[in-house]
Amino acid sequence: MVWTQDAAGPFQTVPCEGNSWQEDGRPARHPHEYVRDGTAKMLTLFHPRSGEVRARGVTSCPNVVLHAWLKEELSAILATMSPKAVRERSANGELWKRWQQDLQCPITLPAQLPTLRMLIVLDNLAGHKTPEMVLWMFSRGIMPLYTPLSGSWLNMAESVQRIIKRRVLQCQHPQTTDEIINLLEATVRGWNREPTPFEWGGKRAARRERSRQRRHALGGSGACVRRPLRQRSTITQQ
Repeated sequence: MVWTQDAAGPFQTVPCEGNSWQEDGRPARHPHEYVRDGTAKMLTLFHPRSGEVRARGVTSCPNVVLHAWLKEELSAILATMSPKAVRERSANGELWKRWQQDLQCPITLPAQLPTLRMLIVLDNLAGHKTPEMVLWMFSRGIMPLYTPLSGSWLNMAESVQRIIKRRVLQCQHPQTTDEIINLLEATVRGWNREPTPFEWGGKRAARRERSRQRRHALGGSGACVRRPLRQRSTITQQ
């Protein structure tokens, strides 16, 4: 089972841009003044295969807040999983080590490892690598995997957060951080009523590939044409 984790925000109590339906010549207007009321963030766990999102709105997320929430949610997820299969010690160790191959900074694994039950993808932040938190995950069969620097696009939690943020704040002007948090959590509950699974190379990637195949590249540049250009024949005079 693979889960991804990230924190969205900070979101301010300011007028937010976005598209909206308006009468001709009457664009949406927001006040030029606003009251600062701090910021809000959203702690997110995302399961790409099912599309399920687990989230909590907070006004700040130091390690003491993030780690407590992660432990609570990960324990609840493990409790819903089927009983862990028993593997031979050597086979189980190789399974853990396989996820450390080719890493520039592999994690030192404990000598005694439980059955591997979950992979969790995290940003490459110092707070995600504290020994206490990493050992807690190891003891419960969870392998943390960190995205490389400038590789946050590999974390699908980033993608689902972008969708939720747009649904919550587009064309809105929240007045307080509590209002932002309530909107974020309500939108997540609505998403989970009919979640959308994510996958690498899905239907959208197939459409892009078909579109590329219908184009014809022009030599010497990155431009393309929809139809191949006719080649002008040259006749060499004797």
